[in-house]
Amino acid sequence: MPVVDIPGSKSLTARALFLAAAADGVTTLVRPLRSDDTEGFAEGLTRLGYRVGRTPDSWQVDGRPQGPAVTEADVYCRDGATTARFLPTLAATGHGTYRFDASAQMRRRPLLPLTRALRDLGVDVRHEQAEGHHPLTVRAAGVEGGEVTLDAGQSSQYLTALLLLGPLTRRGLRIRVTDLVSVPYVEITIAMMRAFGAEVRREGTVFVVPPGGYRATTYAIEPDASTASYFFAAAALTGGEVTVPGLGKGALQGDLAFVDVLRRMGAEVDVAADRITVRGTGRLHGLTVDMRDISDTMPTLAAIAPFASGPVRIEDVANTRVKECDRLEACAENLRRLGVEVSTGPDWIEIQPGPPVATDIKTYGDHRIVMSFAVTGLRAPGISYDDSGCVRKTFPGFHEAFGKLRGSLPVRPSR
Repeated sequence: MPVVDIPGSKSLTARALFLAAAADGVTTLVRPLRSDDTEGFAEGLTRLGYRVGRTPDSWQVDGRPQGPAVTEADVYCRDGATTARFLPTLAATGHGTYRFDASAQMRRRPLLPLTRALRDLGVDVRHEQAEGHHPLTVRAAGVEGGEVTLDAGQSSQYLTALLLLGPLTRRGLRIRVTDLVSVPYVEITIAMMRAFGAEVRREGTVFVVPPGGYRATTYAIEPDASTASYFFAAAALTGGEVTVPGLGKGALQGDLAFVDVLRRMGAEVDVAADRITVRGTGRLHGLTVDMRDISDTMPTLAAIAPFASGPVRIEDVANTRVKECDRLEACAENLRRLGVEVSTGPDWIEIQPGPPVATDIKTYGDHRIVMSFAVTGLRAPGISYDDSGCVRKTFPGFHEAFGKLRGSLPVRPSR
């Protein structure tokens, strides 16, 4: 039975780095993800004057509840959305002038709902070029707090950034949310804030965060559930079996609900206290599924959909259009290149069954497109990519790990 060790969660590592930097004392993060995104986040903290120490299996961060140690910094956020959204929010708690820029890909991604909310809280945030996009400058003088209204319909990261900010304000925050996507990621944030000694209350559409700061701790990072989806899907597609340790009952990440989608399609799923096993049964049923709360796994499902016995329709995933690329259209385009019939709408994609024909996948530099269509390649040998290396964003060793798994799975024809 193949056992796959998945690297640490990107979402948990980014949040933990913010919390550790803001906490009173030295925090140890156990098994953090080491990838381009998280290294970029740690580098950004260093540029802001925080000390980040590294060992092979852990990071230590000296917290500064009063904000950055320097009064001027120029931070490059690379491709990281969490870096680009969380670090300017953290910088606002200090006193100084902090400039943030990012890659061309990240510059295209929206930021305006967050910067509007920060401005409503009195933070001086200025976009240098396109309004609502990087590059930007924060002229920080601490944050008083108060009440603010936020539209988090494009990204839950806007709400997460404000929640993380709340305990660092002088009066706390009341965040009124008019729309919200990817709720499980917000639940991750709240659970992690509590692990660092802060509290959050939810009163309907209002999140209440009192002041009081964070306390340092030792925090273990779970394996990444979104990354695990490719390995679980591989088992379901081939009739094989895959076990991922470190994820199980009580895990924080909402993307683990992807295994329930595989169960609905016909796979056998065993969720234990400390591991999850998925077994393929030799069949995949078509289905209609709302993936609003687990939209990062939408490409994974799209990539195995052609092998189902009936159509697969994925709904309520409009937010996937503003990720590293327009993932909904990227999936549709690549499936069509594979000879699969696909229909799309503003927030949905429907995929008809049909044997894919190997082709070159257009990745748009998006790690999730590469990793998803690697699963398709298990039953459509010969698939290649125009940029296979973009997996370094979250899983630099993906191709080696997936190649190792491939050798232990049953070989099945395309249909």
